[in-house]
Amino acid sequence: QVRVVESGGGSVQAGGSLRLSCTASGYTNRPCMGWFRQAPGKEREWIAIIQPRGGSIYYVDSVKGRFGISQDNANKKIVYLQMNNLKPEDTATYYCAAYILGRRCELGAGPRDFRDWGQGTQVTVSS
Repeated sequence: QVRVVESGGGSVQAGGSLRLSCTASGYTNRPCMGWFRQAPGKEREWIAIIQPRGGSIYYVDSVKGRFGISQDNANKKIVYLQMNNLKPEDTATYYCAAYILGRRCELGAGPRDFRDWGQGTQVTVSS
């Protein structure tokens, strides 16, 4: 049984940092994984995607240079989202997703393209 679990959310002041973790269990190999976020009243948007086996990484423009997605060196089924220089507009529930359906794991993949989701973790950035 596959499972996706996020952790690491919290509250920080603007300019601060947080690191989110996502563990994907039950998969033979780490699948395509992505981080998404959803603010109240807004659609879920993708933030970053990392290909299987430590392949290419893609970011939405709004987080480039501030956020970094990576996989754990020891356990490649753990993926991190390092968030630096956080802004109030980064406030949202952050979701990890795994296993892309019917398309390549690359820029342009959206929420509907992923099969497995975590429960979400809240990130709140105060000004």
